Amino acid sequence: MSMIMKKITPVLMVDAIEPCLAFWERLGFENVAQVPHGDRLGFVILVKNEVEIMYQSRASVAEDAPSLAAAPMGGSMLFIEVTELDAVIALLGDAPVTFPRRTTFYGMNEIGVREPGGNMVTFAEKSTEG
Repeated sequence: MSMIMKKITPVLMVDAIEPCLAFWERLGFENVAQVPHGDRLGFVILVKNEVEIMYQSRASVAEDAPSLAAAPMGGSMLFIEVTELDAVIALLGDAPVTFPRRTTFYGMNEIGVREPGGNMVTFAEKSTEG
């Protein structure tokens, strides 16, 4: 029997989901599902094209799986390949830059930023050089 893996979706645990939404909405992501937790959001699914990102609040995780809620926060890194890096950079607003735009040895033009939940996001476009 051969197992096929079809998809991977990061679930980012943050103290509050609401501050993270504008970051992704500027980039064209749509909030396709959300679950409240008290008077805040406990879980959301954000989608653009074939890219999907989920957020869950630490308080929601603590109720659902207490041992997971004790994990360090903000240590995730996302790598998202895009077709137009300049367009993405124009939409990033005041997102803190973790590393400036660069061309890598593996043939990507990329920039790193930190989203409001504390996680690092690299946006990368295949280089047309060399």
